[in-house]
Amino acid sequence: MILVTGGTGLVGSHLLLDLTKQDIRVRATYRNPEKLEQVKEVFSFYSENVDQLFALIEWVKADITDIPSLKPCFEGITKVYHCAALISFDPNDYDKLKKTNIEGTANIVNLSISQRVEKLCYVSSIAALGEKRDGQFITEEATWNVEADNDCYAISKYGAEIEVWRGSQEGLNMAIVNPGVIIGAGFWDSPSGQLFTAAARGFKYKVPGVTGYADVKDVCKALLMLMESNKQNERYILVAENRSFESICKKIAVECDSEPPSITLKNWMIQLAWRLDWFRHFVFRKKRRLTKQLTHTAWSLTYFSNEKITKALNFNFNPIDDTIEEVAAKLMKD
Repeated sequence: MILVTGGTGLVGSHLLLDLTKQDIRVRATYRNPEKLEQVKEVFSFYSENVDQLFALIEWVKADITDIPSLKPCFEGITKVYHCAALISFDPNDYDKLKKTNIEGTANIVNLSISQRVEKLCYVSSIAALGEKRDGQFITEEATWNVEADNDCYAISKYGAEIEVWRGSQEGLNMAIVNPGVIIGAGFWDSPSGQLFTAAARGFKYKVPGVTGYADVKDVCKALLMLMESNKQNERYILVAENRSFESICKKIAVECDSEPPSITLKNWMIQLAWRLDWFRHFVFRKKRRLTKQLTHTAWSLTYFSNEKITKALNFNFNPIDDTIEEVAAKLMKD
């Protein structure tokens, strides 16, 4: 049997859809029962047989940081897709990020080893890759710089990868994928979902930053292909295209019939903005919305190479403009 952790997340829900469409029975973890309806909504975007597909999923309430709740999830499991993670760029969430992403992944790895799981596929992030340098393509061989000003989320995902690599040294057959910003429908409160909702409302500001983007369906396709392949103990960047934040927002605005970004932010403006955000947090205890590291990302020209996955699996990515068109249409309908 197959186990999917984080079944109520963006990647997990789309992965469950792909698996159940193949008439595969699967077990999935969840924490919040209200999120199950969100998964059904995702299913409804692509299928009219929502209840039939949903019935193929054995849902288990479990927390990856709680071993007693996790152990029953692994009974009879042969393959694991580890998609569960906490996404936050707020430094105040650092302890939560470490516990969920690092300790939680260690628990998944340890149980996979003890239950002699055939293969583990882990969903990491481009945030966990090596040092970013303007103008150079980052590959899977990039070296992580512990002395760099890495954000808290990146540190937690890098730490999680270390646990997966440790598992490979202990005999676990594994593969890691490092997706860029994942674009997909149905989770409008996720980071990429908020990008769509903000642009659809007419996000005004332009920044020059460039990073990698990927369709959630491509991420799931790569996971499925890697699980069934003989590729093991490797990591793969999943980036369809390297695009500027401005071009992404413009395309979303066009598809949602809203105003495209028109105000170009200067570097001093964004530097002032994160300091004001820190002051707002310090004085009024408000949650951080902008950090020093995020402003650096907004100004960095960061390019990622997808050559390894395309050659290893003869993999073809969906064009990001096509993805935006599809997701925007679902957002407007939703």
